[in-house]
Amino acid sequence: MKLNVILVSTRPGRNGKPVADWFFDYAKAHKGAFDEVVLTDLAEVNLPLYDEPNHPKMQKYEHEHTKVWSEIVAGSDAFVFVLPEYNFTAPPGFVNAIDYLWNEWAYKPASFVSYGGVSGGLRSVQTAKTLLTTVNVMPIPEQVVIPMVFGHIADGKFTPEKPHVDSADQTIEALAKWAQALKTLR
Repeated sequence: MKLNVILVSTRPGRNGKPVADWFFDYAKAHKGAFDEVVLTDLAEVNLPLYDEPNHPKMQKYEHEHTKVWSEIVAGSDAFVFVLPEYNFTAPPGFVNAIDYLWNEWAYKPASFVSYGGVSGGLRSVQTAKTLLTTVNVMPIPEQVVIPMVFGHIADGKFTPEKPHVDSADQTIEALAKWAQALKTLR
């Protein structure tokens, strides 16, 4: 079973990189939950605004960036989206990345490591969950919420507190159960 930690923010100077690095390393060290944990950075995937001429359900991809993204998502059994909040909603890079594909998402669980100011990105997660359910992704209730994220980052490194670690443990364990249960539908 493969867990894909997806860093959503593509903004230069983003706070998400240290957060994603922490969660990725933490999930890799969490033995027994997943056989493999990978980190995907949407800034590196570099998807342009949706540019495929065919509906994603057809899987007739013409562009190499779409084919690469399709392989990344298809090869994953569960997702953790490291998600900031932009104007009370999920960032456009997240929406665009989801919209690129259809079949590759189906019957896989997802969770979030959300971050931001006082809300910790919770409003972003709520909008993201709605989008994910339309492509048959199962957003689970367990997640990591990091309010006032900038107070936990120094010298490019995120330092978690006990609630972050406890939430990470619960999230990883729940995702592993959901990924196993949904495997029969894939």
